[in-house]
Order: sequence, then C-alpha cells, then structure tokens
Amino acid sequence: MASSAIIPLNRRSYEIPETANDAEDNATSGRGIPIRAISRAISVLQAINRAGSLNMMEISQASRVPYPTACRIVQTLLHEGLLEREEGRKHYRPTALVQTLSHGFQAHGELVRTVRPHIAQLTHEIGWPISLSTHVGSNMVLRDSTHSLTSLTYNDYHPGYTMPLLDCAAGLVHLAFCPAEERDTILDNLDRFGDDETHNLLQLLREGGLIDTVHSSGYAARGYNRFTLNPGKTSSIAVPLLVGRQIKGCLSVAFFATTIDMRDAIRELLPKLRTCAQTIGKELAGTNLEA
Repeated sequence: MASSAIIPLNRRSYEIPETANDAEDNATSGRGIPIRAISRAISVLQAINRAGSLNMMEISQASRVPYPTACRIVQTLLHEGLLEREEGRKHYRPTALVQTLSHGFQAHGELVRTVRPHIAQLTHEIGWPISLSTHVGSNMVLRDSTHSLTSLTYNDYHPGYTMPLLDCAAGLVHLAFCPAEERDTILDNLDRFGDDETHNLLQLLREGGLIDTVHSSGYAARGYNRFTLNPGKTSSIAVPLLVGRQIKGCLSVAFFATTIDMRDAIRELLPKLRTCAQTIGKELAGTNLEA
C-alpha cells in the first residue's frame, strides 16, 4: 500500500462513557440478546467494505446507523487499524488488517473450482454476469462472479461481498430450498433481531406464500436491487444449485434494470441459467462434494 493515511488516536480520545442504552446492552448480553454496539460496528464495517470507500454521511446511510454513532464507530475502527482515511478527502476505506478477520475460515474452494468454468461459459454466451453465492447467517455471501469477464456491468464484485438475505433473489432461493428446520431458524433469528422493515418482509414470506411460490417455480427475481455498488441500477434472477435435494449455493444473473424488462429476462435468461445450474449439480454429485 502507498503512504498510510491512518489517523492516530490515543486510547482516551475514543473511550465513551456508558450510556443508558450501553448499560442495557451489557445487562442483557448474558441472556442471548445481541450487544447493539457490536452489531452496529459490524454494520458500519460491512457497509464500507462493500463500497470500498465512503464518507461519513454515506457510511451512516449505508449501515443504517445514526450519524453520531457511526462517527464514534469509525473513530474506533481507525484506532484499531481496520480503517484508514483517504488522503485529500474525508472518505474512509478498509485496510489490509480487515483480512485478519477471515483467518480460520475455510472457503468453498472445490465448489468454486467446479462452478467457475460453467458460469464463465454462460457469461460468454449471454453477456450478463453470473454470481455464485452461499448462505452465511442473515446474508448471502458472494463466492465467485464473472463481472470481470463482461462489459455489461457497472462494477466488479469480489468474493466476500455480502447481501442481506431478504433483499436479494439468491436469499429467497436459499430460504425456499434449504431444509425446513434451517429455514425456521433463519427466520426466527431475523424476526428476533430485525427492524420494522425486516418484520414486514418476514410477514410477507410467512403469510403471502412467497417461499412456496419460489420453490414451485424454481427461481426468484428481484427488480432494482438495493444492496449493490450501484443501488437501483440492476435486477437479478437466481436459481438453486442442487445436489440431489441439498442446496449447495445459488446462481444469479444480473442485468441492467432499464435495459431488460423482468418478464423478458425471465423468458430469455432463466432457461439458460437453470440449465447451467443443473449441469453443475450433476458434476458436483459426481465429485461427492461435502457441504
């Protein structure tokens, strides 16, 4: 990395007196209730990591953390060396130290190696980028994509990019095809820790029959995706990557929302995406891939 732009802080400068909310967090943390300060810090770090670089107002908006709290969190992350301030402007970006947070994690190496040539070939055929994602907690995490192989994209996306489960087509597919016990656990956790918007989405899932519709149709579609590097500019269709009846991940195709109508995309792109997923599933079954 070039010259460091980390702003040094002394320990005293970022210590914050315990507030009533902090005291409540501390008192309830022993009963399985999350510590809000930690949850917010994770949201801030994820928002910056997704975008690559943000100013304070953008950080607050992207992480849905109040501006004063976001400022305190950024100062703490600067002190810990996980963020740095860009030279010449008030933007913040992750440092290489963020990579230490993934030490010990075993990536889906065999899955990616098997999937890669198939999604590269599909992108060569249809032009639009294809992504492989898997479920982690309340998110879908990108494992590989072909954004770098096509000009029909606004941005390149790298492994580790996260998307909220309920806000992406791949997340809906995972919920529809994962075991019922796993789905109930995921939804219960989202219901327990989610905000009002999350609760509204959960109500739609549970009472509106959306999960059954996705399962019976074999795909999910999302228009004008919000949680991308260019919010609202792309739409997507996702299908499950199945080995037998076990879901191993999801394949998604992304396309410019103003270029292709969703009905046309479903008619033109879905059959090829589905065929690609089925071919990969058969190959994975032959390799006895472990979950």
